Amino acid sequence: MTFRTIDELRMACLVLPEGNDTSATAAAARQSILTKPLGSLGRLEEIAIWLARWQGRAIPRLDRVHVLVFAGSHGVTAQGVSAFPAEVTAQMVQNFARGGAAINQLARQTGAKLVVKSLEIEKPTADFTQAPAMTADELLEAVNAGINSVQDEADLVCLGEMGIGNTTAAAALAAALFGGTARDWVGRGTGVDDAGFSRKVEVVDRALAHHAKALADPLEALRRVGGRELAAMFGAALASRKRRIPLMLDGFVCTAAAAVLARLAQGGLAHAMTGHVSAEAGHRKLVDCLGQRPLLDLGMRLGEASGACLAVDILRGAIACHSGMATFTEAGIAEG
Repeated sequence: MTFRTIDELRMACLVLPEGNDTSATAAAARQSILTKPLGSLGRLEEIAIWLARWQGRAIPRLDRVHVLVFAGSHGVTAQGVSAFPAEVTAQMVQNFARGGAAINQLARQTGAKLVVKSLEIEKPTADFTQAPAMTADELLEAVNAGINSVQDEADLVCLGEMGIGNTTAAAALAAALFGGTARDWVGRGTGVDDAGFSRKVEVVDRALAHHAKALADPLEALRRVGGRELAAMFGAALASRKRRIPLMLDGFVCTAAAAVLARLAQGGLAHAMTGHVSAEAGHRKLVDCLGQRPLLDLGMRLGEASGACLAVDILRGAIACHSGMATFTEAGIAEG
């Protein structure tokens, strides 16, 4: 699945497959006869049914969890919006390759396959206070990279990112998609001080004013104020839906990227859950806008798919109970 034009991409977003109702119904029926009061496992029951729906099997599994991390560089960093210099993006990609980042440890701990894809990090996007961040061709190249990173064999895809300056892009994109001003969406990102925060707010407001009505189109908003890694995560979210693979979202940047699909098609993120709510200021508001309920709240704001990966063990717990518990009949227990 590769797109040559934005119109082709747009049309693909408007025709999305639904989950498997038969598998979901069978999973719900099993939940009703397990040795527990119905609903007593709370969201674990919902998770088991959700996984069954999108995997197309009444007993879901997580044998092949794929963690996809995309890295991109942002021209807007020239505006002083980050506490770290732009070259840290390339340095962190090297750290991923050496196995030294947090996500390396978390992916290993949860038994997930980690794939890190660098997206022309030597070539920053344009400063989106002055021009669109990407050309149409650059947007499509990044989206296609995300699409082609999703493998059919995956039981679950977890999305994440790395890119100095990308919380600024995410704030601008969130404002474009859901309205509001910079102050509604901008957070501290890498830990900017008060002066840096004020610059970040001013930069996002300037970008919103510069691109104005063009931001009403979700794909054009992604092109103008996004970044390559955001475009790739959007592409991976789309590919996961097309292949009916359940998707776990990470923090603010990842959620903003995936939100493009939700704005293009009603129910566009029905196949997705949000792994955690981050400490980045706009993330809780963003997940509320999407009708999502994050699984964890640990005060994290790292990115890298770290929160998404941590949430996998909750899903494993849901599956363990769903598949391993006895039914009332098997246990010889009278039903209530």
